[in-house]
Amino acid sequence: MSPRQITVLGECVADAFAEPASTSSELALRVLPGGGPANTAVSLARLGTPTRFLARLSGDVFGRLFRAHLEASGVDLSDAVRAAEPSTLAVAELDATGQAAFSFHAQNTADWQWTTEELARVDLSDTACLHTGSLALVRQPGTTVVEDFLAAAAPHATISVDPNVRPLLVHPDVYRARLAHWCMLADVLRLSEDDLELLLPGTPPEQACDIWHAAGARLVVITLGADGALASLDGERVQVPAVPTSVADTVGAGDSFTAGLLHHLGARGLLGGRLTELRLDDVTEACRFGTRVAALTCSVAGPNPPWQSELAQLATADRAQRAGRPPSGTSRPNR
Repeated sequence: MSPRQITVLGECVADAFAEPASTSSELALRVLPGGGPANTAVSLARLGTPTRFLARLSGDVFGRLFRAHLEASGVDLSDAVRAAEPSTLAVAELDATGQAAFSFHAQNTADWQWTTEELARVDLSDTACLHTGSLALVRQPGTTVVEDFLAAAAPHATISVDPNVRPLLVHPDVYRARLAHWCMLADVLRLSEDDLELLLPGTPPEQACDIWHAAGARLVVITLGADGALASLDGERVQVPAVPTSVADTVGAGDSFTAGLLHHLGARGLLGGRLTELRLDDVTEACRFGTRVAALTCSVAGPNPPWQSELAQLATADRAQRAGRPPSGTSRPNR
């Protein structure tokens, strides 16, 4: 079964990574297109899901980079707004394990200026799932517009939310104040263990799942880094291990996991409503697929999710290993 369209709403951010400079008085930056929702849209499209991205893309040098990157990955930008405001910039610092800490330059940038009129023009009749999250849900002035759009879409499409908490830009209290409302709208809530600690400090993942189920979310998935992912469907739980990989960095890994999860569910016709046909076995397989997508994303620098053909190569290598043959052709080009 071919997956129906998934629509993603949110920001596209210029991720700048420091590189060696010619003198100590210079700082060289390598800029890659990023931003949680944009990364998810790119990953979905590369996996073969028809994907539309609702974004406000600036006409500046970063905005042109975003547009070229998204279109080259097969993302539909027909409803993207050509924004007059500048693009958002994030400067990343990587630690020894490849984890990134970001500082944001986001004052009055294009991503947060949504108006009711801009989203009122969007037709969701062909959309099985609407995914959003991150800063688009908490940065004014567009926050209320985005939430209203989710509420209007909820009767017709599966709603997926990834809070993707950015405490240096928006205080976690802002996320906490709105999270119960998002759970009431959402069918799928995906977040990281870092998000969990910021939103419910000291709360065990299983207890957090129950809290968010009670608020309305049917499927809660918490990614746990090297420990894989915990998924809870109406209180039935499963933990899926991570796929071992050589980590270049972890930028975009969670976004790629989300894309893998939604792609797998969509390809099996399980998106498009309140997940009433979803079973724990379906969730387990979708999470396993998501961990493979995330592992390949971690194996190269920056938010560079894999293409469908690369997942097929990985599956072939896995079968070869189980049969006792040496794997071949599993390395990724750092495109």
